[in-house]
Amino acid sequence: MPKFIIERDIPGAGKLTPTELHGIAQKSCCVLRDMGPQIQWLHSYVTGDKVYCIYIADSEQAIREHATQGGFPANRIEEIKTIIDPTTADA
Repeated sequence: MPKFIIERDIPGAGKLTPTELHGIAQKSCCVLRDMGPQIQWLHSYVTGDKVYCIYIADSEQAIREHATQGGFPANRIEEIKTIIDPTTADA
């Protein structure tokens, strides 16, 4: 299945407390359980005013549905075409 990166504009995201982040993660996981295996959350990066999430999903529409059901913004969704890292230089 394709991987996607989701950019979420959340003002003050970097100041969210551990309790608030816990609640957001719980909500996301609850929605994911209800949606079934066509979508999986891998991890997220929290910055000052944005959250960048990495998902595996069968379609962009599944990501949008997760965002709608969870009440999360999904300001930009891009399919990840490939991943590179320092070991790519060794190939």
